[in-house]
Amino acid sequence: MEEKFDLVPLLEYISPASLDYLDWVSVGMALKFEGYSFDVWDSWSQADSRYNAREMESKWESLGHSGSTPVTGAFITMKAKENGWSSQSFKGNDGNEFLGWDDEVSASRDYKFIDKSWVEGQEIRGPDHWNPIEQLKTYIQTLFKNDDYVGYVVNSWLRDDGKYSVSGAGNFARTAEEILNDLEKYKNENDLGFIVGDSDPKAGAWIRFNPLDGKGVKNDNVTDFKYALVESDNLSLDKQNAIMRELELPIAALVYSGSKSVHAIVRVDAKDKNEYRERVEYLYKICNKNGLQVDGQNKNPSRLSRMPGVIRGEHKQFLIDTNIGKTNWEEWQTYIEDLNDDLPEFESLADMFEEDPQLAPVLIDEVLRRGHKMLIAGPSKAGKSFALMEMCIAIAEGIPWFGFNCERGKVLYINMELDRPQLINDSKIFTKE
Repeated sequence: MEEKFDLVPLLEYISPASLDYLDWVSVGMALKFEGYSFDVWDSWSQADSRYNAREMESKWESLGHSGSTPVTGAFITMKAKENGWSSQSFKGNDGNEFLGWDDEVSASRDYKFIDKSWVEGQEIRGPDHWNPIEQLKTYIQTLFKNDDYVGYVVNSWLRDDGKYSVSGAGNFARTAEEILNDLEKYKNENDLGFIVGDSDPKAGAWIRFNPLDGKGVKNDNVTDFKYALVESDNLSLDKQNAIMRELELPIAALVYSGSKSVHAIVRVDAKDKNEYRERVEYLYKICNKNGLQVDGQNKNPSRLSRMPGVIRGEHKQFLIDTNIGKTNWEEWQTYIEDLNDDLPEFESLADMFEEDPQLAPVLIDEVLRRGHKMLIAGPSKAGKSFALMEMCIAIAEGIPWFGFNCERGKVLYINMELDRPQLINDSKIFTKE
């Protein structure tokens, strides 16, 4: 009986806290489809602060596929790979590495360029002079056009766990130009309360980084899929800052959240929702591979981020930097792909002319050297297969091939055409001749 591939070790690479609701449910569906028990999903889910023990069993019972395409173990494999798992780390009893059924048999790209343990943190420095008006003004001018509608929230409520969450949809019916005009009008007050309303200094305030249509704050209300949010709190602030810069992320605005994370507003410049989803998945994969465990709940384009220029507890929410890294998505993605290719470095022709390299030993006089490649082409039934078989025998015996002397050596002939008896028969004829 074939041994079943164990998905449980892969769950160690997937933090439930980093997933949105749909991905969390998909992990449960995959485990259930592959025959795992409720306890596996329940135990793994407990690492998330949103875990609710009273709802887990009923949720598990409701997981099903209703005739649609099932969510299989391939989903767990994909998520684990995004966070650094490699199938090559698993070996059979004989020590040989093996691939799962859903693994790609191709030249895989690792996309890991940075070892976070060797990265030196880059200190985050606050503004020399605290000017809330300038903070928000710079943020809006960097991210929005004048006629873009900007969404923001200043109201909050205190949860049972002691954390603050947004209260209501907030404001979404003011354009960037209207807000900028008010910022100019009240610049001497140096207080954002005159422009966006007063926020609880214990909670801070939030702002949406993609423009809206002025009618709501759902994903359907987003008019331009320009930016994505990268947020991670698994490392120190200094290391988060350093890795984001090391990866050359095309960051439009980098904001300190006032707590444990840095918020990078990254240019993705997607033409629609589908492209936005693809680019965010790619962006998160690169970040996860290189030490930033990105919060997967931030994938949607209408997501809120932290508003610079307000107080949050004992800290300020402020702009760290703007317009850093690569200038746009295309430039950054090309840079990442180029880093990951296996092509040799460019060589100068002038430098090559200075060299006098030793040529590889001759295999077939005036035809082929060891380590080189040769292609024999011709029409059907021209004798290509026979010519190749004769060449193999000539090299194996160290005898001439079509009048060209051959150096004797080992030969591996891979036959994709003749059946075994015919191949043996033809080989005997050539050997006798």
